[in-house]
Amino acid sequence: MEKRVGEHQNGTYPGYTSRRRPVTLVWSEHFENPTEAVLTERRLKGWSRAKKEALIRDDWPTVQALARRRGGKPAG
Repeated sequence: MEKRVGEHQNGTYPGYTSRRRPVTLVWSEHFENPTEAVLTERRLKGWSRAKKEALIRDDWPTVQALARRRGGKPAG
């Protein structure tokens, strides 16, 4: 994980975080398989901001509700 955060901090790869440094790690999960970690990171990149914020808060009911909606806005 330290290597990956360092890559973001150093702007190793061009993209979203390379233009918004310094970055702060707000969520992480352990993966036994590096491929799973990369797939999860790519999946999260496609999530709405609201859904990412719910993940950071560990608010799984909201993550699930936002997964069911297009546009990332909760029902109601």
